[in-house]
Amino acid sequence: MTKKLIWILVIFILLLAGAGVVYWRLSHLHPAPPSTASHWPSLPSTSERAPAPQPNVPEAPAPEKPPPKESATEGSGFILRQGETLEYEANFTKLNSTVANLKIVAVEKRETGTKGSWHLEATVHTENPYRMVFPLDDQFDSYSVAGSMTSFQYEMHLNERGQKVDTVERLLSSPNEPAPFGTSAARVLPGTRDPLGMLEYLRGVDWSRTNEVRSPVYDGRKLYDVRAVLAGNAPAVAVPAGKFNTMKIEIHVMEDGVEMKDAHFLLYLTNDSTRLPVLMEAVLPIATARVELTKMK
Repeated sequence: MTKKLIWILVIFILLLAGAGVVYWRLSHLHPAPPSTASHWPSLPSTSERAPAPQPNVPEAPAPEKPPPKESATEGSGFILRQGETLEYEANFTKLNSTVANLKIVAVEKRETGTKGSWHLEATVHTENPYRMVFPLDDQFDSYSVAGSMTSFQYEMHLNERGQKVDTVERLLSSPNEPAPFGTSAARVLPGTRDPLGMLEYLRGVDWSRTNEVRSPVYDGRKLYDVRAVLAGNAPAVAVPAGKFNTMKIEIHVMEDGVEMKDAHFLLYLTNDSTRLPVLMEAVLPIATARVELTKMK
């Protein structure tokens, strides 16, 4: 088990949106000022959210057709519950033990003016014996606009092999908008989501009315174009948390206009109003990575 494979698995855990990032890129991240995760950031200003021309924003591949409107999430019946906690174990099919554990928490929703916002948090820890090779204790914090789940702040607090890196990034679609004090600016396209926000967005999509959605996704390092396609109902899926009837969503990740070919991603959501993400799979050239729900509350 190499550290690269474990890092691919960790990124896959965070919703399959940054599988091209490998561990050694972390050395190029510039630590931000001390984390502001304990202080709720303000919602972005109107100018930050306005879809004005973006000549200096990183290029993302143009969709073949316009992305579905946010109304695709209306009528799905899914309502994210404050305090919801989902726990997972991640492994490769060729191994007989858990590689890493993941917890995703819908920490809190706050109302700010006419807009609400969510604080989502994910923590990842490698388990023995893999921890002896690659000790990893990471935390990711997402602050996203309620409903659309578009991200306005994304934080990575990484602790890997004794090396700590903290980044607090304000996602800005305006090329001239300054980042608030204590954060750095990530210039993104309007409507960009981070991996955690994208997961919750997919749960809220009304898949009875649409079979495809697209979104730019920023993973803390790069901007991707992610396309999620309904592949239909899947046979009952058995995971440690139980047996569930699910719908299967295929995740296509484009980087610089080219789809990643070295991994095929699948997301299984329960076919009811809870839309629980019970299983995530990444089919890699050497093995299949599985992230299975173990507990929910």
